[in-house]
Amino acid sequence: MEKKFIATGKDFDSAVQAALKELDLDLESVSVQILERAKSGVFGFGARPCKVEVTYEVPDPAPAAALSAASRSKAKKAPEAPKPKEAPGKEMPAEKPKQAPVQERRPERAPHVRNEERKAAPRQEEKPRIPAEGKEPEAVKAPKVYAPAPTGSVEEQIETFLKGLLEHMGSKAVPHAQKGEEETYRVELVGEDLGMLIGRRGETLDAIQHLSNYAVNRNRDTRVRISVDAEDYRVKREESLRRYARKKAQQVLKAHRRTTLEPMNAYERHVIHASLQEMENITTHSTGTEPNRRVVIEYVR
Repeated sequence: MEKKFIATGKDFDSAVQAALKELDLDLESVSVQILERAKSGVFGFGARPCKVEVTYEVPDPAPAAALSAASRSKAKKAPEAPKPKEAPGKEMPAEKPKQAPVQERRPERAPHVRNEERKAAPRQEEKPRIPAEGKEPEAVKAPKVYAPAPTGSVEEQIETFLKGLLEHMGSKAVPHAQKGEEETYRVELVGEDLGMLIGRRGETLDAIQHLSNYAVNRNRDTRVRISVDAEDYRVKREESLRRYARKKAQQVLKAHRRTTLEPMNAYERHVIHASLQEMENITTHSTGTEPNRRVVIEYVR
């Protein structure tokens, strides 16, 4: 079931954050519509806050449970039938003597076994597990082996720069560069505590990639493109963005209203646009200025 909530703030971000805090939701699970834009006024007069309408989904109410016969009411017990009165001149039959209750015989306990005897007892051999028919046993992934960078190559130049940068950052990660197609190079950072190098939404990883491109291309005639990744973060982030874009587009199609996504960098906005470019009745465009540039998903007939 869909519900709506209206919130205000001095600007768009403040209004959205106020709504998310009140609803205890995140930005990915809501759709935001701007009702009124903020106005600063003149000398404080005529100022008007930004008003947004937040649409979110809540589970449908469960049907009322049927009352059981026991909980429907504490039914009164039927009155007991009156005891028959003795007829005059007739004697009541004598009551049968009650038999003594038969005591159940408890099973005898097993004799106590000492710890020494338990250790000495032979264990049953475990049968080897046989995989289900048609299924092969899962193979253990072998650690990835990286070839050393050729002497004097671009790969060696990239790795040398990144080793020095990571040392200054206090990281023990090791960079491995590999050449791709059309002067592109992919660098994979290997080691522990890679979350520090990835940062919030990949911001630190983007900064490392930007510095690598600048340092390597500074004295080159032909420009090369370097992509830095750690723990396949960029692949996972792309899949997450595609799912997020399709979810938001479905909400826009259902409500016939546009929605504005959270601020993203140029690469992430490109993933959103590419994911929805072939979707019917949906168009996308970007608005705002860096670093707060956002993607707008809009319904079109």
